[in-house]
Amino acid sequence: MKPIAITVGTVALLGTIVPPMLFLAGSLGQDAMKLAMLVSCLVWFVTAPVWMRAN
Repeated sequence: MKPIAITVGTVALLGTIVPPMLFLAGSLGQDAMKLAMLVSCLVWFVTAPVWMRAN
């Protein structure tokens, strides 16, 4: 479970960094950027506690 959470969490972090770059480059619309960042943020907050838990 933890390796899956690490992978999904890392992808979610990239999902909060890449869309603004694509928006600034002009290849992504503002609404699509906002949606991608919202979904990525929610996924990050779900997965981060799983793989950052001190076990």
